[in-house]
Amino acid sequence: MYKRLIKPILFLFNPERAHHLVCGLMKTAFSIPFIKGLITKAFKYQNQNLERELFGLKFPNPIGLAAGFDKDASMFSELGAFGFGFIEVGTVTPKGQEGNPKPRMFRLKKDQALINRMGFNNHGVDQMVERLRNRDKSFIIGGNIGKNKLTPNEKASEDYKICFEKLFDVVDYFVVNVSSPNTPNLRDLQDKEPLSKLLLELQEFNNQKNTPKPILLKIAPDLTNEALDDIIDLVKITKIDGVIATNTTISRTDLLTDKNRIEHIGAGGLSGKILLDRSTTVVKYLKEKSNNAFPVIAVGGVFTAEDAIQKLEAGADLVQVYTGFIYEGPAMIKRINKGIARYYESKGN
Repeated sequence: MYKRLIKPILFLFNPERAHHLVCGLMKTAFSIPFIKGLITKAFKYQNQNLERELFGLKFPNPIGLAAGFDKDASMFSELGAFGFGFIEVGTVTPKGQEGNPKPRMFRLKKDQALINRMGFNNHGVDQMVERLRNRDKSFIIGGNIGKNKLTPNEKASEDYKICFEKLFDVVDYFVVNVSSPNTPNLRDLQDKEPLSKLLLELQEFNNQKNTPKPILLKIAPDLTNEALDDIIDLVKITKIDGVIATNTTISRTDLLTDKNRIEHIGAGGLSGKILLDRSTTVVKYLKEKSNNAFPVIAVGGVFTAEDAIQKLEAGADLVQVYTGFIYEGPAMIKRINKGIARYYESKGN
């Protein structure tokens, strides 16, 4: 139904408008008392082979929704009904900000891809905290944190610490986002020295808590092997809990979409099918070079169960989706989970 009827209508609107339209319709539908129960029954799939325990958290299945879809934690309850094992909200910044000028999100239909240059548009961490305060704690929520556009890199750690402290009691894990290509100079924080400083400061702050929260680092797919080696060293040095691989890419190679259209769209992070192999390569490199020393959550190009299995076979501990969810629709989550369960059953697990 989604691909035949709903998606063609949504794709008549620009991507950002379509997103807000979907969110509004979901809010309206879920306000009807029995709707959430019906959706959960239709889309949720349970199987012991899907369960995971990571960072001291128990995930009912390994498929999560990546950050960026629910930037302000306004839809996590509704989205959770579609069978996700966990949802990551954000990226959130200390102060609300509008992000980059519109239009700032573009579909590449031939490539089943998106280009976005949203720029951490969000309402600020205080509003996110209010929305998460009374949430169902049985469902796992991660908080993806960033810095405000006007905050210089030298003071970036202060922004991350503000978000960390305010969200600490309402999320289950944290993701440090220094890899978005849409905030000027943000990716400079991926260099070993500033990144080490940032993560050590967050860990010092974290360790002052009675029960520290897991901290993960989200990295770009455009890093060289040498830079990935630095990431492996940094995980050991800072003792963070894992890595999310990967964010969107600034590469434009091997696209089917007309080059003139790509040039007209301009800057932004590319996500979708085109990212599947590169993100998997990064996952495999991190796992092999570190001797499986830390967990990795894989994200990039996942549309099918086969795509997710590719990530798991490369060593991923969990898998996130984003662009595939937009192109394939909510039934995709159940299909992927059933495919993974069958895969493990076939191996005798």
